[in-house]
Amino acid sequence: MKFNFGLIGKSLSHSFSKKYFEEKFEKLALVNHTYSNYELNTIEDIKNVLLKENLVGLNVTNPYKEAVIPFLSEISVEANEIGAVNCIKLIGNKTIGYNTDAYGFHQSIKPFLEPIHNRALIIGTGGASKAVAYALKKVGVEVYFVSRDNKKANNYFFYSELNEIILNRFKLIVNTTPIGMHPNEAEIVSLPYEFIGPEHLCYDLIYNPNETNFLKKCKAQGATIINGYSMLQLQAEKAWGIWTKH
Repeated sequence: MKFNFGLIGKSLSHSFSKKYFEEKFEKLALVNHTYSNYELNTIEDIKNVLLKENLVGLNVTNPYKEAVIPFLSEISVEANEIGAVNCIKLIGNKTIGYNTDAYGFHQSIKPFLEPIHNRALIIGTGGASKAVAYALKKVGVEVYFVSRDNKKANNYFFYSELNEIILNRFKLIVNTTPIGMHPNEAEIVSLPYEFIGPEHLCYDLIYNPNETNFLKKCKAQGATIINGYSMLQLQAEKAWGIWTKH
Protein backbone atom coordinates (compact mmCIF):
# COMPACT_ATOMS: atom_id res chain seq x y z
CA MET A 1 0.00 0.00 0.00
CA LYS A 2 1.16 3.51 -0.76
CA PHE A 3 1.23 6.32 1.79
CA ASN A 4 0.96 9.72 0.15
CA PHE A 5 1.71 13.11 1.69
CA GLY A 6 1.89 16.62 0.30
CA LEU A 7 1.97 20.38 0.64
CA ILE A 8 -0.77 22.81 -0.38
CA GLY A 9 -0.02 26.45 -1.11
CA LYS A 10 0.02 29.06 -3.85
CA SER A 11 3.61 29.05 -5.14
CA LEU A 12 5.67 26.04 -4.07
CA SER A 13 8.65 25.84 -6.43
CA HIS A 14 11.06 26.67 -3.59
CA SER A 15 9.26 24.85 -0.78
CA PHE A 16 11.13 23.27 2.10
CA SER A 17 8.75 20.39 2.82
CA LYS A 18 9.04 18.24 -0.33
CA LYS A 19 12.82 17.93 -0.19
CA TYR A 20 12.79 17.46 3.58
CA PHE A 21 10.28 14.62 3.58
CA GLU A 22 11.65 12.89 0.48
CA GLU A 23 15.07 12.79 2.15
CA LYS A 24 13.41 11.49 5.33
CA PHE A 25 11.61 8.72 3.43
CA GLU A 26 14.87 7.72 1.73
CA LYS A 27 16.76 7.68 5.04
CA LEU A 28 14.08 5.50 6.67
CA ALA A 29 13.79 3.28 3.55
CA LEU A 30 10.09 4.08 3.21
CA VAL A 31 9.87 3.24 -0.48
CA ASN A 32 6.07 3.24 -0.47
CA HIS A 33 5.88 6.86 0.79
CA THR A 34 5.55 9.81 -1.59
CA TYR A 35 5.37 13.59 -1.14
CA SER A 36 3.84 15.97 -3.69
CA ASN A 37 3.40 19.71 -4.04
CA TYR A 38 -0.15 20.87 -4.76
CA GLU A 39 -0.28 24.44 -6.04
CA LEU A 40 -3.82 25.74 -5.61
CA ASN A 41 -5.13 28.80 -7.43
CA THR A 42 -7.88 29.06 -4.82
CA ILE A 43 -8.53 27.19 -1.58
CA GLU A 44 -11.59 25.62 -3.25
CA ASP A 45 -9.15 23.43 -5.20
CA ILE A 46 -8.31 21.55 -2.00
CA LYS A 47 -11.46 19.47 -2.58
CA ASN A 48 -9.69 17.71 -5.47
CA VAL A 49 -6.53 17.15 -3.43
CA LEU A 50 -8.49 15.54 -0.59
CA LEU A 51 -9.85 12.97 -3.06
CA LYS A 52 -6.35 11.63 -3.85
CA GLU A 53 -5.95 7.93 -3.09
CA ASN A 54 -3.98 6.82 -0.03
CA LEU A 55 -3.50 10.41 1.17
CA VAL A 56 -2.34 10.38 4.80
CA GLY A 57 -1.21 13.92 5.56
CA LEU A 58 -0.81 17.43 4.21
CA ASN A 59 1.23 20.45 5.16
CA VAL A 60 -0.36 23.84 4.55
CA THR A 61 1.57 27.00 3.73
CA ASN A 62 0.65 30.58 2.92
CA PRO A 63 -1.82 31.89 1.96
CA TYR A 64 -4.13 29.07 3.05
CA LYS A 65 -3.44 28.48 6.75
CA GLU A 66 -6.63 30.26 7.76
CA ALA A 67 -8.72 29.72 4.62
CA VAL A 68 -8.37 25.92 4.84
CA ILE A 69 -10.25 25.61 8.15
CA PRO A 70 -13.84 25.49 6.73
CA PHE A 71 -12.84 22.55 4.49
CA LEU A 72 -11.83 20.32 7.42
CA SER A 73 -13.92 17.90 9.48
CA GLU A 74 -12.40 19.13 12.73
CA ILE A 75 -9.40 20.98 14.12
CA SER A 76 -7.35 20.49 17.28
CA VAL A 77 -7.94 22.62 20.35
CA GLU A 78 -4.61 24.40 19.82
CA ALA A 79 -5.26 25.08 16.11
CA ASN A 80 -8.66 26.47 17.05
CA GLU A 81 -7.12 28.79 19.66
CA ILE A 82 -4.50 29.97 17.16
CA GLY A 83 -6.96 30.32 14.28
CA ALA A 84 -4.62 28.74 11.72
CA VAL A 85 -3.82 25.24 10.44
CA ASN A 86 -0.56 24.13 8.83
CA CYS A 87 -0.92 20.35 9.17
CA ILE A 88 -3.77 18.02 8.15
CA LYS A 89 -4.20 14.37 9.04
CA LEU A 90 -6.59 12.17 7.05
CA ILE A 91 -8.27 9.22 8.76
CA GLY A 92 -10.91 7.52 6.63
CA ASN A 93 -13.31 10.29 5.63
CA LYS A 94 -12.13 12.62 8.39
CA THR A 95 -9.75 15.54 7.85
CA ILE A 96 -8.26 16.90 11.07
CA GLY A 97 -6.35 20.19 11.21
CA TYR A 98 -3.42 20.90 13.53
CA ASN A 99 -0.93 23.69 14.06
CA THR A 100 2.72 22.70 14.40
CA ASP A 101 4.09 26.20 13.63
CA ALA A 102 3.59 27.36 17.21
CA TYR A 103 5.58 24.39 18.52
CA GLY A 104 8.36 24.89 15.96
CA PHE A 105 8.66 28.60 16.67
CA HIS A 106 8.62 28.19 20.45
CA GLN A 107 11.27 25.46 20.46
CA SER A 108 13.55 27.36 18.08
CA ILE A 109 13.42 30.72 19.90
CA LYS A 110 13.40 29.39 23.47
CA PRO A 111 17.22 29.26 23.92
CA PHE A 112 17.53 32.92 22.86
CA LEU A 113 14.83 34.54 24.99
CA GLU A 114 15.98 36.79 27.82
CA PRO A 115 13.87 38.75 30.36
CA ILE A 116 14.43 41.88 28.24
CA HIS A 117 12.45 40.23 25.40
CA ASN A 118 9.14 40.62 27.23
CA ARG A 119 7.47 42.53 24.39
CA ALA A 120 7.40 41.49 20.75
CA LEU A 121 6.68 43.30 17.50
CA ILE A 122 5.27 40.81 15.01
CA ILE A 123 5.56 41.95 11.40
CA GLY A 124 2.51 40.70 9.49
CA THR A 125 -0.96 39.48 10.42
CA GLY A 126 -1.38 36.21 8.47
CA GLY A 127 -1.66 32.62 9.66
CA ALA A 128 2.01 32.36 10.64
CA SER A 129 1.77 35.50 12.78
CA LYS A 130 -1.07 33.92 14.75
CA ALA A 131 1.05 30.88 15.61
CA VAL A 132 3.97 33.12 16.63
CA ALA A 133 1.71 35.28 18.82
CA TYR A 134 0.20 32.19 20.44
CA ALA A 135 3.63 30.73 21.26
CA LEU A 136 4.94 34.01 22.69
CA LYS A 137 1.86 34.67 24.80
CA LYS A 138 2.25 31.17 26.27
CA VAL A 139 5.61 32.19 27.73
CA GLY A 140 4.38 35.57 28.96
CA VAL A 141 5.55 37.82 26.12
CA GLU A 142 3.28 40.75 25.26
CA VAL A 143 2.64 40.89 21.51
CA TYR A 144 1.91 43.76 19.14
CA PHE A 145 1.46 43.53 15.38
CA VAL A 146 2.74 45.73 12.55
CA SER A 147 0.31 45.91 9.64
CA ARG A 148 -0.56 47.78 6.47
CA ASP A 149 -4.25 46.91 6.93
CA ASN A 150 -6.79 49.60 7.67
CA LYS A 151 -8.28 47.55 10.47
CA LYS A 152 -6.49 48.44 13.68
CA ALA A 153 -6.82 47.11 17.23
CA ASN A 154 -5.14 48.47 20.36
CA ASN A 155 -2.14 46.18 19.87
CA TYR A 156 -1.53 47.13 16.21
CA PHE A 157 0.94 49.60 14.75
CA PHE A 158 1.18 50.88 11.21
CA TYR A 159 4.69 50.83 9.71
CA SER A 160 4.61 54.63 9.62
CA GLU A 161 4.17 54.77 13.40
CA LEU A 162 7.36 52.88 14.23
CA ASN A 163 9.94 55.14 15.86
CA GLU A 164 12.76 55.18 18.39
CA ILE A 165 10.43 55.04 21.41
CA ILE A 166 8.56 51.97 20.11
CA LEU A 167 11.68 50.07 19.07
CA ASN A 168 13.25 50.80 22.47
CA ARG A 169 10.24 49.22 24.14
CA PHE A 170 10.13 46.15 21.87
CA LYS A 171 13.39 44.21 22.00
CA LEU A 172 11.99 41.23 20.11
CA ILE A 173 11.02 41.62 16.43
CA VAL A 174 9.63 38.75 14.37
CA ASN A 175 9.02 38.93 10.61
CA THR A 176 6.21 36.59 9.56
CA THR A 177 5.73 38.06 6.07
CA PRO A 178 7.32 36.74 2.83
CA ILE A 179 9.15 40.08 2.32
CA GLY A 180 12.70 39.29 1.20
CA MET A 181 12.09 35.62 0.42
CA HIS A 182 13.70 34.02 -2.65
CA PRO A 183 13.42 34.99 -5.48
CA ASN A 184 12.65 38.49 -4.15
CA GLU A 185 15.76 38.90 -2.00
CA ALA A 186 16.05 42.63 -2.78
CA GLU A 187 12.90 43.37 -0.77
CA ILE A 188 13.22 44.50 2.84
CA VAL A 189 10.84 45.00 5.75
CA SER A 190 10.28 48.74 6.18
CA LEU A 191 11.66 49.59 9.63
CA PRO A 192 13.71 52.45 11.14
CA TYR A 193 16.75 50.15 11.52
CA GLU A 194 18.87 52.89 13.09
CA PHE A 195 16.91 52.33 16.32
CA ILE A 196 17.75 48.61 16.52
CA GLY A 197 20.68 47.71 18.77
CA PRO A 198 22.57 44.90 20.54
CA GLU A 199 19.71 44.21 22.96
CA HIS A 200 17.35 43.30 20.12
CA LEU A 201 16.53 39.74 19.08
CA CYS A 202 15.36 39.68 15.46
CA TYR A 203 13.76 36.55 14.00
CA ASP A 204 12.73 35.98 10.37
CA LEU A 205 10.52 33.00 9.55
CA ILE A 206 12.13 32.95 6.08
CA TYR A 207 15.00 30.47 5.60
CA ASN A 208 15.78 31.11 1.92
CA PRO A 209 17.96 33.15 1.68
CA ASN A 210 19.82 32.26 4.86
CA GLU A 211 19.94 35.96 5.75
CA THR A 212 17.24 38.26 4.40
CA ASN A 213 17.95 41.98 4.09
CA PHE A 214 15.89 42.38 7.27
CA LEU A 215 18.31 40.10 9.16
CA LYS A 216 21.39 41.67 7.56
CA LYS A 217 20.34 45.16 8.60
CA CYS A 218 19.53 44.02 12.14
CA LYS A 219 22.88 42.20 12.43
CA ALA A 220 24.68 45.32 11.22
CA GLN A 221 23.11 47.15 14.19
CA GLY A 222 24.47 44.53 16.59
CA ALA A 223 21.23 42.57 17.09
CA THR A 224 21.06 38.79 17.56
CA ILE A 225 19.43 37.22 14.50
CA ILE A 226 17.68 33.90 13.79
CA ASN A 227 16.26 32.60 10.51
CA GLY A 228 13.36 30.18 10.08
CA TYR A 229 15.23 26.98 9.21
CA SER A 230 15.16 25.35 12.64
CA MET A 231 11.48 26.26 13.05
CA LEU A 232 10.68 24.54 9.75
CA GLN A 233 12.55 21.39 10.79
CA LEU A 234 10.82 21.29 14.16
CA GLN A 235 7.32 21.86 12.79
CA ALA A 236 7.91 19.22 10.09
CA GLU A 237 8.96 16.62 12.68
CA LYS A 238 5.93 17.50 14.80
CA ALA A 239 3.72 16.96 11.73
CA TRP A 240 5.40 13.61 11.04
CA GLY A 241 4.61 12.57 14.61
CA ILE A 242 0.95 13.51 14.12
CA TRP A 243 0.66 11.62 10.81
CA THR A 244 2.29 8.43 12.12
CA LYS A 245 0.58 8.26 15.52
CA HIS A 246 -2.16 5.62 15.62
